[in-house]
Amino acid sequence: MTSTPTATLMARDLRLSLSRPGRAFRRSAATEVLHGVSLQVSSGSSMGLVGSSGSGKSTLLRTLLALEAPDSGSVTLQDRVIRPGSPTSLRWYRQQVQYVPQDPASSLDPRMTVDQLLREPLVCLGVDGHHSTRIRDALSRVELPAAASGKRPSELSGGQNQRVAVARALVVSPMIILADEPVSGLDLPLRNQVLEVLQMLIRDQGMGLLFVSHDLDAIAAVCARTAVLADGRIVEEGPTERILNDPQHEAARELNAARLSRGLSLDDR
Repeated sequence: MTSTPTATLMARDLRLSLSRPGRAFRRSAATEVLHGVSLQVSSGSSMGLVGSSGSGKSTLLRTLLALEAPDSGSVTLQDRVIRPGSPTSLRWYRQQVQYVPQDPASSLDPRMTVDQLLREPLVCLGVDGHHSTRIRDALSRVELPAAASGKRPSELSGGQNQRVAVARALVVSPMIILADEPVSGLDLPLRNQVLEVLQMLIRDQGMGLLFVSHDLDAIAAVCARTAVLADGRIVEEGPTERILNDPQHEAARELNAARLSRGLSLDDR
C-alpha cells in the first residue's frame, strides 16, 4: 500500500438541531444538539473526544461522517466541504475517512467471512489495486494471521473482531479514522491489544485518528490532545496529560473523578 498523504479533517462552528417528539397533537420540538463545535484532526496525529452520555458525541460523529447536515458551520477535508449526498458523490470521502464502530458484532455481517467483509468496501468504493493483497496487508497491520480471512465473526474472539473492524477501515487506505468507543466492553488484555494497534497506525502508518470515548484512560493511551464535549459544546481542549492532571472545566473534572473511582474499585478487588 502507498503511504498516507497529509490531510486535515476540520469542523468549524457546527450547529445542529434535531427534532424531539413532543406531546400528542403537538409538533416535534427541535433541540439544539451541537452548539458551535470546532475541532480538527490531521494525518499523523491523534485527537481524543471525551464526554459523558448525552454530550453530543454521536451527533458530532454522524455530522463528520456526512450522515447529518449541520444547520450552520462546515465540515471540510482538505478545504473541500462535506455534506450528506448520494453514495456516488461521497465515494471519494468514504475512501479518505473511515469509521470504526463501537460494537463490531453489530457491524460485521455474521454470514460473511473476514475476507468477504474486507473485500466489500474495496468493491463498493471502487478501490484500485489487487484486492487480495490489500486484505492480506490490512490483516497484517492489525496483527491478525492470514488464516483469519477464512473465518466468520462467530469463530473469532471479541478482540479479534474489533481488529477485523479496524482492518476493514484500513483496507481502503484512508487518511483519517474516526473510532467510536473502540475498546468499550473489552477485557484488559484485549483492550490493550486494540490500543496498541491504534498507536501503531498513527506512529508508523501516518494516519490521523479521532478517538471518541467516555474513557479518559483509553484516550490517554493513544491521544496527544483531547477535547471535552459537554452539552454539545467543546468546553476544554488541550494536551491530554494536562486534562488528566489539571482539568479546568467541571465536565472534565467529573470525567476525571469517574476515572479515578474506577481505578480505586479495581484496586480494591
